Amino acid sequence: MQSLAESIRPSADLRNRYGEISRLCREQREAVIITVNGRGDTVSLGYEQYQQLKAKVELLELLGKAEDDVRNGRVAPMQSSFDALRAELQKRK
Repeated sequence: MQSLAESIRPSADLRNRYGEISRLCREQREAVIITVNGRGDTVSLGYEQYQQLKAKVELLELLGKAEDDVRNGRVAPMQSSFDALRAELQKRK
């Protein structure tokens, strides 16, 4: 997995240099950490990066649930699962 580039900016830059921060997020695909009194407060991301990050988190949560199902024996044979899915799709046509 590719790591996310980051830069750190003081909160005053949001007001004084918003365009520059926005450009970093969108064009350079950097996460900008906004600090207040020298401590991390918020993070700004470009919308596309946010959507990608959100999709990855949702996928990891789904995989975690699937792993828990396997660990606890909540599984079904693959063929019967596909048959049930195929039947459900046929009903929707």
